[in-house]
Formats: sequence, C-alpha cells, structure tokens
Amino acid sequence: MDLRIIAIAAILPLAACTQERPPVESAPPPPEAEMTCKADAVQSYVGQSVTPDLGAAILKASGARTLRWGPPRSAMTMDYRVDRVNIMYDDASKITQVTCG
Repeated sequence: MDLRIIAIAAILPLAACTQERPPVESAPPPPEAEMTCKADAVQSYVGQSVTPDLGAAILKASGARTLRWGPPRSAMTMDYRVDRVNIMYDDASKITQVTCG
C-alpha cells in the first residue's frame, strides 16, 4: 500500500478538527434596570388567595420578568435572579411571602 495514502488517511481526521466555526450569535440581554424586581411594590398582596390573575398582577406590579410560585413544603433552587418574583403560599392557598430573586 502506498505510504502517501496512509499518511493522508491519518491526517484527514485531524484537519477536520482545525476548521473554524462561525461564532454563535445571541440577542443581547435587556438592560438590568428594565427587568429588576421590586418586592416593596407588591407586599400588599400578602394574605390574599392565590389565583392566576393575582400572579399576573404581582408580576406586572413588581416589574419582574418571571414569576415563581412557592407551594408549601416544596424545594426551590437557591439561584438569585434580579428579574424574578417569588410568591410563597400556605396550605390554604394564602400568600405568605412575596420576594425577589
């Protein structure tokens, strides 16, 4: 067998690894001020009954981008997000706490 063919066959897979790939484009995140949650603005909702409409109202009033419900005795991640409002409620579906993060 020709040694040149063997050499080309050995180098060819390595050449495939060196090709440059175009950068992945992503949309820039919105400015932080636009998505910051304000928990002080929604403390008046504590004690009210949980409903989807109330969740939407809290989301809008807080200025947050996302809402996370916190049912009783549930595990939640500890990651902090400035654009998220958290609504914790009890067994009677009454809001016990509204926080950001």
